[in-house]
Amino acid sequence: MNQEPSSTTDLSRPHICIVGLGFVGLPLAIEFWRSGCSVTGVDVDARKIDLLQRGVSYLVDVPAALAAELAASNRFSCSTKFDGMERADAILICVPTPLNEADEPDLSFVLGAAREISQHLQPGQVIVLESSTFPGTTADYVVPILEQSAWKAGKDFYVAYSPERINPGETIPLSKIPKVVGADDENSLRHAIGIYQQVFQTVVPVSSTRVAELTKLLENTQRFINISMMNELVVACEKWGISLWEAIEAAATKPYGFTPYHPGPGIGGHCIPIDPLYLQWFARTRGESLSFIAVAEEVNKSMPPYISDRIQGLLPNPQGKALLIGLTYKRDVNDMRESPAIPVMEHLLERGVTVTYHDPFIDHITVLGRPLQSVPLTEASVKNADVVVILTDHSSVDYDLVLEHAASILDTRHVYKGVTNPNVTAL
Repeated sequence: MNQEPSSTTDLSRPHICIVGLGFVGLPLAIEFWRSGCSVTGVDVDARKIDLLQRGVSYLVDVPAALAAELAASNRFSCSTKFDGMERADAILICVPTPLNEADEPDLSFVLGAAREISQHLQPGQVIVLESSTFPGTTADYVVPILEQSAWKAGKDFYVAYSPERINPGETIPLSKIPKVVGADDENSLRHAIGIYQQVFQTVVPVSSTRVAELTKLLENTQRFINISMMNELVVACEKWGISLWEAIEAAATKPYGFTPYHPGPGIGGHCIPIDPLYLQWFARTRGESLSFIAVAEEVNKSMPPYISDRIQGLLPNPQGKALLIGLTYKRDVNDMRESPAIPVMEHLLERGVTVTYHDPFIDHITVLGRPLQSVPLTEASVKNADVVVILTDHSSVDYDLVLEHAASILDTRHVYKGVTNPNVTAL
């Protein structure tokens, strides 16, 4: 098929419906709204809808003033009900695609959204799945559900897949991140491109929904494997007495062929530790074995207990006091999905360590049935700990205060790069 259609939809300001207003859907809705489009948001979480209607943000990347402006706009509405999508020109599905307990894809949110859409589908609408998933999800699962409406995809309505590339806490505007779009017929691809050109400066068409679905898994599997390799190396380098951090910096001076990845307490978030397992599952169902993913997964799972061992090695006794800084999976976000800090905390509590934590984005948490509250980062709270562990390097943390008053520091994020202090232990 022609990968560069000569024309696109002639909708100058389409009405967009976003299904799922989480870390992906809400920023996407805002971008379309900013472009002048009318936007209808749908989410089954009544709490999110209530907050949005009151102009209150629940995402770090959405400032309070912007949430208030959005709520006051006559071009934005949101609801827990799906009937508002009937007036939309395009419906973009941005719902979770987690793994089940057997580490297999859970498409329940996607299929549920598709069933709801099929009941409200209108001729000429463009339906795009953005949720990370395995190749064939759009064509083999979503389209058959939508076609229960008795209309035909590619003829009466249009279907595409466009992998989300949201990076929470990222300073690059979403509109500047190239948007990959794949469809299985010319009409669908042409209309989907026209929708995304309302917002994105660069739209990258590919020849099918399967190629687009694989693109997302490929991007994050590459990162998963490379970060896991650094984590495996950092464990070895600790035994060898070699600074992996310094070696990475030196290797990064090469002007070609080397991309720096860095070790840490583990890999978290909604994509990097999940997407490779979608790809691994997909390969297994077709009789293939992707051994690199399996090895990387084992390394990633081994990091929290390894970090816990390192922490206990710095304690004066097995039941000492540890202050953990940062529980979210990355800096300056309020997202704890798959955060390696949580299993680290669990391991320490199970071993009898007295654990406190400080995170400016997480006020309280329950771990192993124990309610914990974020403590203020003060001279007293730092001195009270036998070891301070930097698990997430939030930019608002006073690292000078920690350095001045901590008896011992385990730095898993290279915060104290270049600092010579006997109390600081680098990962």
